[in-house]
Amino acid sequence: MSDARTDHTAAGPSATPPRPPAGEEGRYFGFREIDPTEKAPLVQGVFGSVAGRYDLMNDLMSMGIHRLWKDAFVDLVRPREGEALLDVAGGTGDIAFRLKKKAPAAAVTVCDLTEAMVRVGRDRGIDQGAVGGIDWTVGNAEDLPFASRSMDAYTIAFGLRNVTHIDKALREARRVLKPGGRFFCLEFSHVVIPVLRDIYDSYSFHLLPRLGQMVAGDRDSYQYLVESIRRFPEQQALCRRIEAAGFTQARARNLSGGIACIHSGWRV
Repeated sequence: MSDARTDHTAAGPSATPPRPPAGEEGRYFGFREIDPTEKAPLVQGVFGSVAGRYDLMNDLMSMGIHRLWKDAFVDLVRPREGEALLDVAGGTGDIAFRLKKKAPAAAVTVCDLTEAMVRVGRDRGIDQGAVGGIDWTVGNAEDLPFASRSMDAYTIAFGLRNVTHIDKALREARRVLKPGGRFFCLEFSHVVIPVLRDIYDSYSFHLLPRLGQMVAGDRDSYQYLVESIRRFPEQQALCRRIEAAGFTQARARNLSGGIACIHSGWRV
């Protein structure tokens, strides 16, 4: 495979390649073209490398704003007592702990592709005394190890852009949800304010990989994370794909001018 990575230090964010056609995201790891069978192991390598510093890096990268996004996300989910809630790609527990705080009697399950991230989440739960009522599982969003129609709500935060086949993951989300179940996705998205977009691109491509090197000792993983955001579908394109997977009333709610976005839908 040819290496399609762009040197943004030299070329700047204006050299960002276009988003791939729907269904073709698995052919790319960031801006590098790969065999789709390579993507899941590569993603595991990224998150295995940064797991121990993942939450600290989130604070540094977003200046703490990711916490407000996650609070808004869980407020929109509105978890209820007694519900079965599935948080996919939620290894370090940020969403799971928030769900549990809102609905202590809910049954929360975390499923993440990377075992190292799950270990971090479990350890955080022990430290916080928040292990009761949360199950931790290693699994792939495209082939979830849960029964059909077993969950009341499905959440995925900053994880959907890392799966190999987005549409397959969306269909799996529908499969595990009960009729009337709710789907919620929090993800980096397309900035809708031109001036903010230019600032954000410069910050992302030039500063974030350097932070990754300084704090986590891993520039390449954070270069990938920046590039993967640019490969992710724009807001309305993802709404159409959510509905194509069998959900209704797909909606997008921008956060911070579209730096992040909450997508939602109902399982019928």
